[in-house]
Amino acid sequence: MPEQLASSALRVDFTGMPWQQVRPGVRHKVYREGSRQLRLVEFDTSDGVADWCQVGHVGYVLAGGLNIDVNGSILQFAAGDGLFIPPGSVTQHRPVTIEPGTRLLMVEDVDMEEG
Repeated sequence: MPEQLASSALRVDFTGMPWQQVRPGVRHKVYREGSRQLRLVEFDTSDGVADWCQVGHVGYVLAGGLNIDVNGSILQFAAGDGLFIPPGSVTQHRPVTIEPGTRLLMVEDVDMEEG
């Protein structure tokens, strides 16, 4: 019979993690395992950001909604929507408006040199 793992070794307990401030009005909780991480992000601001991002993102909108400018096209994401933005300049993106109270769950690759 295969060795069994305790369910606690497979469960990410976001409720027991402290929030970390990303920028004013944006906070997150991060669980990292090797080169992957889960990130729970919460927005208390409607402000987007001016800088373009070329990093890829895979996630799910748990609550609220946001508009993302993807290389000049505005896309709307609402609660229940998944998002899959490949990395690169063709899909450079930035949030332009965010509904306060929006929560995202993101699955991300981590640059191992970042630490």
